[in-house]
Amino acid sequence: MSKIIGAAIGNCVHVAGVLSFLNLAQRLGHHTEFLGAAVGIDDLLRAVRERDPDIVGVSYRLTPEVARELFAELARRVNEEGPQGKRWVAGGTPPVCEAAREVGLFEAAFCGAEGADEVIAYLRGERVRQAPEDYGATLLERLERKAPYPLLRHHFGRPTVDETVRGARQIAQARVLDVLSIGPDQNAQEHFFRPEEMQPELSGAGGVALRSAQDLRAIYDATRTGNYPLLRIYSGTRDLVQWAELATATIHNAWAAIPLCWYNTLDRRSNRPPAEAIAENQQAIRWYAERGIPVEINEPHHWSLREAHDTLSVAMAYVSAYNAKALGVRTYVSQYMFNTPATMWAAMDLAKMLAQAAVVESLHDEGFTSIRQTRAGLLHFSTDPAVAKGQLAASTVVQLALEPRIIHVVGFSEGDHAVTAEELIESCRIVDGVLRNASVGMVDLTADPAVRARKEKLMRQAQVTVAALRSLGNGGGDPLTDPATLARAIREGILDAPHLCGNPDAAGRLATRVIEGGIEAVDLETGRPLTEEQRVERILGCEPEVVNLFA
Repeated sequence: MSKIIGAAIGNCVHVAGVLSFLNLAQRLGHHTEFLGAAVGIDDLLRAVRERDPDIVGVSYRLTPEVARELFAELARRVNEEGPQGKRWVAGGTPPVCEAAREVGLFEAAFCGAEGADEVIAYLRGERVRQAPEDYGATLLERLERKAPYPLLRHHFGRPTVDETVRGARQIAQARVLDVLSIGPDQNAQEHFFRPEEMQPELSGAGGVALRSAQDLRAIYDATRTGNYPLLRIYSGTRDLVQWAELATATIHNAWAAIPLCWYNTLDRRSNRPPAEAIAENQQAIRWYAERGIPVEINEPHHWSLREAHDTLSVAMAYVSAYNAKALGVRTYVSQYMFNTPATMWAAMDLAKMLAQAAVVESLHDEGFTSIRQTRAGLLHFSTDPAVAKGQLAASTVVQLALEPRIIHVVGFSEGDHAVTAEELIESCRIVDGVLRNASVGMVDLTADPAVRARKEKLMRQAQVTVAALRSLGNGGGDPLTDPATLARAIREGILDAPHLCGNPDAAGRLATRVIEGGIEAVDLETGRPLTEEQRVERILGCEPEVVNLFA
């Protein structure tokens, strides 16, 4: 690793840029030292001789005319007096960086418009990233190349294939996104392999109207430019293994995202009964696992989207990861959707996600690890774009407390309409701005006593839910992975949500409300909160035997 010193030189007192550069270098393992603001050339050269660094970073953020003279003087002094053999790098506004390039001293100049990839590549001594192999062809490779910054993922699917192809190319060339998730329309998700069942009048509703393998190849080919983002796609709501085979063959699906209990008669995304859907979903998860492709089981937020209480979402985070591990998944992408429901307080939202992460990671061992992925909740975005941009930034700041490896960016426009390529690019740049300001040296939101207390409470309560699920088993297999047992849990109400009221395949008896910022189960008649022990006992007629699962 290198020794790096940095300073704002001349009469410049703006140090944010050089400090950001040094902080990133330190996170990558370099030894760094900051010399301060308004450092004169004499003092700078003296420090270089005394400290003998490998790299010297200088910044200047005032007028480019002054910068040009200052850089020229620095280059002249270094050439005449030394020290020689040092690597010099400059930072400043775009015009200042242009002036720096003119003098011939600096091997790189960063103006802040570059992506984190470029600065990381420089600090690692790598070439400027231009080819696909420079970015990583798999999720794990891309994570390693981008570290310590998280990957940015965004979904995208305009109504027509042609518009989606054009947008995908524009997004790749903008170099702001690491993973492009293709969003097909509902016709494709449910009927791609049964085109005779499609409803033509609904073409393009909810995403891109994919109708052939060539459509997917065209989108993939369009992204073989810029920063060569990885591609992935929704799992489909029926024929999931056929979807898996298609996605792997056409777009090299970076990872699968499959629910456990959904995409069936519960959410009307297909006509599959819950037990049949769970079995088919598990079959698709196993298919990906056998090929070493990471899997995300996007289950917990499906319950939260339907206003289930926080305890249930934590329990289902565990059950989801438990199923992934049982089905052979080695790398598990664990998604944590914030702002869902939108009425949650930020502190209680963070506590719920910390509890989810803790129960998932309690399953880690040599053969099973998880990658934290966070996202904002779509339903909390305002229809006013200015307000929505603020909500996107605010949600991202809270998400960073979870130290995600992937941020699933949700476009600020989504409260009003499906994101365009331009809006997607802008949304990613908003999140990138948050990362630049808040990824280092932030206050530890997880240290809040209220957050910690809520996290521990939710983990204790979730053990009751899991114990109740286990109690439904008939001794013929593992109840946490048995489709019939899970479907029974939904019918009897162990797994329930207010939005399932009236659904013949669910109990639909759960009532919840916001209490001190969290979502709690309540008595339907009195409105008073119920502990999970009380709620489960009303269903089973007794309290289940609880064991400590999450130690």
